[in-house]
Amino acid sequence: MTHDPIRYQKKGLVAYITLSRPETDNALDMNMMAALHQASLDANQDPEVRVVVITGAGGTAFCSGEDPARLSTNGSVPTSSPDLFTDLALCSNAAEVISRIECPVIAAINGDARGAGLALALATDLRIASAQASFSVGDFANACLLANGLTQLLPRVIGRGKAMELLLTGESITSSEALTIGLVHRVVPRQDVTPEAAKMAEEMAAKAPIALRYAKEAVNKGMDLTLDQALRLECDLYMVLHTTHDRTEGIKAFREKRKPTFKGE
Repeated sequence: MTHDPIRYQKKGLVAYITLSRPETDNALDMNMMAALHQASLDANQDPEVRVVVITGAGGTAFCSGEDPARLSTNGSVPTSSPDLFTDLALCSNAAEVISRIECPVIAAINGDARGAGLALALATDLRIASAQASFSVGDFANACLLANGLTQLLPRVIGRGKAMELLLTGESITSSEALTIGLVHRVVPRQDVTPEAAKMAEEMAAKAPIALRYAKEAVNKGMDLTLDQALRLECDLYMVLHTTHDRTEGIKAFREKRKPTFKGE
């Protein structure tokens, strides 16, 4: 009996993407990656979606990384295998797919995040973790460390020094350690992970959606620019924001002492 590797649901202004292969600790394979890509497109193309929440099915793992069943069993790399190259390319794209979602994305990390699963979590904007979760770059034995985005994402999130330690030692850290180094933003009991993420998402979704997207764009793109260039980008986005209906509505609601009604226009 087969089932969808990704569950996509929309509740109000929030879309929920659930990695749904609990029998493999939500490991990434080609089918899941294709479904994840489609879910990201659905979120981007739906004007009603203002925030996305990503989590994993089951109670033990958020995402365990690449599916070991798709890797070579003898430690060699069969360079003539197009399937292997396709799988590795898809798994390495997990973080890229998530980073392309235009609205804010929250990771509800309900269990362990390893390898490409950790990269996927790092590609989100905010991360809420279970107190029982652990985090690691994965097993060097499968030689996929350089194919999942971690060498680029970890330094950007937690700094070069700590990132280098985790990458070169392969050590696993607890959720409390992850909170200390800034890898996650909040740590809560396992049963509260999804409710906490939903609460945060709903509060964010009530805000002006264009302003949220522009803030995300300014930070993400600005990190790859010089300070002068990044400040100009921020200024440009600010000026464009002034031309939107939501900006006018926000000012009008403030003057009238009422709650604004944002349309994303």
